[in-house]
Amino acid sequence: MRFSSKTVGLASAVITVFIWTGFIVIARASASRGLLPLDIALARILGASAVLLPWAWWMMRPARQAGQVVGSLGGLSPLPLGPTLQAGVLGGLLYAVLAYNGFFFAPASHASVLLPGSLPLWTTLLAWLVLREKVSSARAVGLGLIVLGDVLVGGASLLLAFEGGEVWKGDLMFMTAACCWAGYSVTVRRHGLDAVRATMAITAFAFVTFVPVYLTLVGLGAVPSHWMQVPWTEIVFQAVFQGVGSVVISGITFTQMVRHFGPVRSTMITALVPGLSALGAVWFLGEPLHWHLLAGLALVTGGILFGVRQAPKPATLAEVKP
Repeated sequence: MRFSSKTVGLASAVITVFIWTGFIVIARASASRGLLPLDIALARILGASAVLLPWAWWMMRPARQAGQVVGSLGGLSPLPLGPTLQAGVLGGLLYAVLAYNGFFFAPASHASVLLPGSLPLWTTLLAWLVLREKVSSARAVGLGLIVLGDVLVGGASLLLAFEGGEVWKGDLMFMTAACCWAGYSVTVRRHGLDAVRATMAITAFAFVTFVPVYLTLVGLGAVPSHWMQVPWTEIVFQAVFQGVGSVVISGITFTQMVRHFGPVRSTMITALVPGLSALGAVWFLGEPLHWHLLAGLALVTGGILFGVRQAPKPATLAEVKP
């Protein structure tokens, strides 16, 4: 049974927005379910690795049989070592560690604004600095709105810091995580990397670096872990959703969505994520939605929509992703 291009495009858009929204809500909910931030990062990496590493090995099999030297990291990454290291540090390691730690300090409504909402800001700034890309006036206005929205959300948290609050730590981690993913996006552009191969490469890098180091430190008692204290169903759920869902499935569906709707319309569709995840935080987690959060959310969403109206270059899988 074959589906039409329109059906595939619509289904891909729904799945992508659903997973990206769920990533924020579920990650925040997981902060109170037993696993620590690095435990969740481990589950994400293992879940994605279970799918992507065998896929990458099979993809490179014909070249290896032909006697060609392909990939790196012992054949786990389909990319050369240099791009694998650059992309892996930013997109495979730092993003996950910072984002999951952020959810233990700040609510999901803050992540809704600061995590996906600030990606266009950081990506544009880094592309301007590294790739010398020009910024159109429309995009500059959109980025200005995003900055105002981020200031409304993060500024309020910084003021609470003087009263002993720690939400600002999570906000800072969300912003830094978004900056790391933007750096990964620029790396993908700079080297002209294929989106699927890049995703395989960052997963392979995280698998060979984070997993053995983290397990060793846990075994030595140098790093706390609740991995053995939670039900196995919780670990499996995190591996499936955070790894297979957020990394593998949303990567494929986002690519299909861009193929059908084009980069501009796709980016406009994903602009739904901040608003939907903020509403999800209110509905499922009982988080309050104060006026400054609403205003910041409106400014960020408006900035994304305004900035992509006349986007001159196509978006890639790496540009916007949980």
